[in-house]
Amino acid sequence: MKIVLASAITIALMTCVQAETFPIKGTAGSILTATEITSFKRPWAMTFLPDGSLLVTTKRGKMFHVFADGTERKIKGMPDVDDGGQGGLGDVILHPNYAENKLIYISYVKEKNDRYGAVVARGRLKLKKSGKGKLTAFEVIWKQKPKLEGQGHFSHRLAFGPQGTRHEGKLFITSGDRQRRQPAQEMDTTLGKVIRINDDGSVPKDNPWADGSAGKKARKFWTIGHRNMLGLAFDQLGQLWATEMGPRHGDELNLIKRKRNYGWPLVSEGNHYNGKFIPNHDTRPEFTAPKAYWVPSIAPSGLIIYNGTTFPKWRGNAFIGGLVSRALVRVEINGTTATEVERFNWGKRVREVEQGPNGDIWVLEDKKGGRLLRLAK
Repeated sequence: MKIVLASAITIALMTCVQAETFPIKGTAGSILTATEITSFKRPWAMTFLPDGSLLVTTKRGKMFHVFADGTERKIKGMPDVDDGGQGGLGDVILHPNYAENKLIYISYVKEKNDRYGAVVARGRLKLKKSGKGKLTAFEVIWKQKPKLEGQGHFSHRLAFGPQGTRHEGKLFITSGDRQRRQPAQEMDTTLGKVIRINDDGSVPKDNPWADGSAGKKARKFWTIGHRNMLGLAFDQLGQLWATEMGPRHGDELNLIKRKRNYGWPLVSEGNHYNGKFIPNHDTRPEFTAPKAYWVPSIAPSGLIIYNGTTFPKWRGNAFIGGLVSRALVRVEINGTTATEVERFNWGKRVREVEQGPNGDIWVLEDKKGGRLLRLAK
């Protein structure tokens, strides 16, 4: 989860900005007040800076520094991004020690000889008082291999492990199966995996296959057997959760645990788009089953595990952006169990979800004209 504290002045400004608001009623009777901050062309991800302003990425390769009043400043020094299909500029997160080192991490797609793959890079963000910024000291620290034709299922969500846990300083990356299915079960390809690396891209010594016994690429694997994971977040117990798109149906919320195999494409809670049957997880107990799944599909995207004060009764709940479902989905988590309890639907595809510095929930709508909304009481 990408949460940092803002100054009292910034928080006050965020609550005083005059903007268009509208109510959103949930299926369980809860009511959110949505405030429109600004809009973008095909936004994908966001993260908060220490002063309460945001960084927002758009699929075509642009990143903006955004203030509470909707003012935007484009960040310079961004890499060339190959935008097409499901690929482009993806996630953005801060290094846990951003206040000291100014490092940010981004994911994006690169093409070579008509073949595509995701990469993760880091750079130092230099910001002026005007809000203008530039990315410097840029370096790629991880590559999705092999590059393949087609532009689907890159995943490339990012999350740093929480302080005080075994994952402190470790970077997690979701790497999709690139619509090839079987590579998710293969140890000589990074496809269909959750990756775990140090903040400089090196291999943590406590990774499950760090000794190289399963091959060189597998040294950076944390889990295998995944399809397309578009949400990644830690809860307050230090547990890692991921949303994963199923095939025709059977979208998943998974609890990500060391060395587990989640079964794709050998098992699923959904079937192929052509109707071909896939055995479910109950038939193969050696594979780790999802903690929650959806039939019909919600097309899950961004994910947070809420721990703020604006909605105290929802602490520990997951909030999942829904693309096909056009909703923000609330899931109650109790230890290692998860159950959907409410949906907030206002007719828009929800691409990204983040928790704001004062406990409000922020979302990015998908596609052209996708709005940045702040959701409060």
